[in-house]
Amino acid sequence: MAIEKQNEQRLEDLHKRRARGKRGGGRNKIASQHEKGKLTARERIDFFLDPDTFEELDPFVTHWSGDTGPEGRKYDGDSVVTGFGKVGGRLTYIYAQDFTVFGGSLSEASAEKICKVMDLSMKNGAPVIGLTDSGGARIQEGVVSLAGYGDIFLRNTMASGVVPQISVVLGPCAGGAVYSPAITDFIFMVEEIGQMYITGPSVVEAATGEIVTHEQLGGASTHATTSGVAHFAYSSEEECLEQVRRLLSFLPQNNMDDVPNNGAIDDINRMDPELQHIVPDDHVKPYNMKQIIARIIDNGDFMEIQEKFAENIIIGLARMNGKSVGIVAQQPMIKAGVLDIDASEKAARFVRFCDCFNIPVITLVDVSGFLPGLDQEHRGIIRHGAKLIYAYAEATVPKITILTRKAYGGAYLVMGSKHLRADINYAWPTAEIAVMGPEGAVNILQRAALSKSENPDDLRSQLVQEYRNKWANPYLAAGRGYIDDIIDPIETRPKIIKALEMLQNKRDSTPPKKHGNIPL
Repeated sequence: MAIEKQNEQRLEDLHKRRARGKRGGGRNKIASQHEKGKLTARERIDFFLDPDTFEELDPFVTHWSGDTGPEGRKYDGDSVVTGFGKVGGRLTYIYAQDFTVFGGSLSEASAEKICKVMDLSMKNGAPVIGLTDSGGARIQEGVVSLAGYGDIFLRNTMASGVVPQISVVLGPCAGGAVYSPAITDFIFMVEEIGQMYITGPSVVEAATGEIVTHEQLGGASTHATTSGVAHFAYSSEEECLEQVRRLLSFLPQNNMDDVPNNGAIDDINRMDPELQHIVPDDHVKPYNMKQIIARIIDNGDFMEIQEKFAENIIIGLARMNGKSVGIVAQQPMIKAGVLDIDASEKAARFVRFCDCFNIPVITLVDVSGFLPGLDQEHRGIIRHGAKLIYAYAEATVPKITILTRKAYGGAYLVMGSKHLRADINYAWPTAEIAVMGPEGAVNILQRAALSKSENPDDLRSQLVQEYRNKWANPYLAAGRGYIDDIIDPIETRPKIIKALEMLQNKRDSTPPKKHGNIPL
């Protein structure tokens, strides 16, 4: 009886400890979190994961600063909740910083908890999701807490290209803490709640005299539109976490896994006559490339990435015949779809992500060239544009390119051309491939004739049309095999799907090397 009573007491103690740990920093701190319009770490995990799938790890770990540590006390689990569960029935690792415990600050103990789930994610080949809400390194622990960030950065780097890593910024993320999300594949932020910056507004004011708010300096809108640091921004935590789940539905579990297959729920042979009317007859008139994307993918379901940043290029995930694909496309509605520094980097990183995780790349091209100008040249358009060349040339996944209208000069080569190992290149009859646009070419080639003409404008119009008829069409490139076929736009969807089926067992490689030296 004494042994039974002792066991009961032990179990009662276990349950009390577990319940106490789940309260985090206590009722007042939880209430404060809710008053700020924020969920707690555990509420976020419960909302994000499939119901009743979360298995917590290290719930009894505490900080090791002694009883004289922060606030003179310890909390079971310390400042982060870690574990694993399922998203859409698939294994997912997760950690959520708990702002109710010491402001979510990173201690040596909480860093080791995070590192443990990251190690498990790599060993078992499953995504890792980080929910960030932290005041930064725990000052009381000094360099030890900084070392914890270094340990996390190392694992972020080692896991890159092995398992998908997603950061969700649901509160402050400042100083060195920002570099863990920056290394991960995607960053989600919540407007008016999540902030990322190297130094806060007070430090900025002291150093430069600039007066800025937290939101102006590092809010979701700033990073989604101006800096490009954030890939997604949403108005509520719930919507944000739902969209993380949606993103995971497009991704394989790891770099050895095939892309998810949701089954063909859209006719693979579907023809769309409207595609014949989207590209205008006027060669300089804009049109919305998103209309083309929506009409060729499964059910128009396109998850656009970095939608408000470098809008002259479009990137995102979709499905073709039920399987995930990456989409890269010019947007003629913005800057005529020209390639500039931001667009080049945006597309290059996405192509490399797709290549990491075996996601075929579909490229839709309508590009007049790289953006000219003093600002672009001085900021390094040559180096940044080379990143996009590098990304396409290096990628070994299936690469299919559709040329909808113009492709001039170096930009033709960059955008998934045959010369950068694209597998299938199709062109619509509206396509123009040339060293430069007809107007520019005529101005150079026919300068003497135009200067002598009594009616230079009429002559220029005539010469431009002659140039366009002779050179700015897809048939010359098709004659050399640079274009595999010139297709009716209505055939685009079935043509892509058949090409993807043909390429499903593609094997390609790069020369043996430690790694290349991309022009960063």
